[in-house]
Amino acid sequence: MGQQKAIRVLVAFGSNLGNRADHILTAWRRLDENPSVRTIRISRFINTRPTGGPDDQPDFLNAAGVLETTLDPFDLHQVLQSIERMGGRERHQFWGARTIDLDLILFGSEVVHTPHLTIPHPRMAWRPFVLLPASEVAPDMIHPVFDLTVQQLSDLARMNFRLALWQCNDYLFKCS
Repeated sequence: MGQQKAIRVLVAFGSNLGNRADHILTAWRRLDENPSVRTIRISRFINTRPTGGPDDQPDFLNAAGVLETTLDPFDLHQVLQSIERMGGRERHQFWGARTIDLDLILFGSEVVHTPHLTIPHPRMAWRPFVLLPASEVAPDMIHPVFDLTVQQLSDLARMNFRLALWQCNDYLFKCS
């Protein structure tokens, strides 16, 4: 990377077609090959059911990675989309099955809202498949809108899930 100041970035990885782990690792390596990017750490992989989209698609393998870049958010977004295309990503169906999905989750403390790019990712705080691996590699990164760390968001998501499960079980118990 050049003399420009590098920005710390969080990227989410997902795949539910073909060799899912290989697709994620290949995307990670392609990011590392970019001279304006320095990969730092990728999380363990987690297996998750698809959220949204068609019901009949396979499970996802998800991960999160931290990197540093001297690119601006728009150029990095273009790099991510290029890596998706190299990985065989085809956009036929909204939230459909895909070989590789790369989402720009956080870009330092920047907030971006354009028709083609929103940072922080608008649904990150409600997606355990993003927050769980992200809290492993970037627990102290701060969501610049909510002013909460990734770890705090992950803890809140887990607490909300347990609360919803408890309410559901309590309701079922009372009705039986």
